[in-house]
Amino acid sequence: MCHRVLPERRWRKSSYSNGGTGECVEVAVAALNVAVRDSKAPAAGVEVGHASWRAFLAVVTA
Repeated sequence: MCHRVLPERRWRKSSYSNGGTGECVEVAVAALNVAVRDSKAPAAGVEVGHASWRAFLAVVTA
């Protein structure tokens, strides 16, 4: 797996994240994609297109 540093973005933390233990998922929406990262490893993450992100959300919120 290839890792790269994500550019500076406005990150939002999930309301379902566990604030006490540092288990936090963060999301940043940009014009061309959506980035997701673990707050414990902020320099790494994944980027997906908007359609893929919407499909993912549809599955996990069903």
